[in-house]
Amino acid sequence: MLLSMKRDRTATFFILLFPLVFLVFFGTVTKGAGSPHAKVAQVGAVKLFDSMQGGDRAGLDTVLTITRTDDESATLEKVRKGDFDAMIEQGPDGRVELRFSASDAVRAGAVQGILNSVIQSANQKATGQPPAYVLDAQQVEDKSLKPIQFLTPGLLGWAIATGAVFGASLTLVGWRKSKVLRRLRLAPVSAGAVICSRIVVSLMTAFLQTTVFLVVATSFFGLKLTGNWWLIIPLVACATLAFMSIGLLAGSVAKTEEAANGISQIIVLPMSFLSGSFFPLDDAPAWLKTVSEVMPLKHLVTASQSVLTRGGGVMDALPTMGGLLLFAAVLTGIAWKLFKWEDA
Repeated sequence: MLLSMKRDRTATFFILLFPLVFLVFFGTVTKGAGSPHAKVAQVGAVKLFDSMQGGDRAGLDTVLTITRTDDESATLEKVRKGDFDAMIEQGPDGRVELRFSASDAVRAGAVQGILNSVIQSANQKATGQPPAYVLDAQQVEDKSLKPIQFLTPGLLGWAIATGAVFGASLTLVGWRKSKVLRRLRLAPVSAGAVICSRIVVSLMTAFLQTTVFLVVATSFFGLKLTGNWWLIIPLVACATLAFMSIGLLAGSVAKTEEAANGISQIIVLPMSFLSGSFFPLDDAPAWLKTVSEVMPLKHLVTASQSVLTRGGGVMDALPTMGGLLLFAAVLTGIAWKLFKWEDA
């Protein structure tokens, strides 16, 4: 398995280096891109917002989705995890307290800019008087967070999915066409040994991808890992098995390498864009978010963001690992039923 992968330099490039190109590209050019619309939680009464009416309120609603809550500590935790972009509450002496997440620097900057504009407009109406409102803005995470905190987990998930799906599907079809599977079937080697070798190679590839991504992101783009970052290792292992099962299913159905490549592309590319690998789905339609929930890559990306950059722990990763293994078991069972040692 390792020798065949070493000899196929084109496959090695697309599995290992091509995803890294995306990391470098997006890490360099996405520092100022993004949508200004943000999700904000309002804790209790906030005089500045509650007093806005008519066109002023309508204009605010076009750039902020404001959700009322009462639990400050629970809301802060949701901001840290990315469920809200910021939290706003009323402070003393007209102070408006803003607590924002810097994992998406674009949205954090947009929220601060919007509130500064609203506060300046309110203060201008009180000409000759001391400022009625003052913005107190603080981020909930470490001050060193950068956009790479969101970018790395998403692109890493896409790289893992691409390598596992294409590696399994193209290998299976190529070996069937070249009669390698027939020879293995007649050789004194069990099917379990062949399958285990493919799994080991896929896991080694995935761990190598993970290592390269984290080294490049931390060394050149300032990625800051949280204390439980090591949970990415079992997450990647479970995800590799899940995506391998997709590749095995595609390889069992396809008759040619071209067909296997096409089926894999149809699966991986839409899944990548609909799972938040390249950009968040906060502003996507509700039905699209529902579709993304059935995709294993969506859950891998979410759990990876949690353990790598948002301080998530074992309980943030464990449900995702269980779901990925269940997904792998179901699809592997289907692929087993459709598997053929030789072309009919």
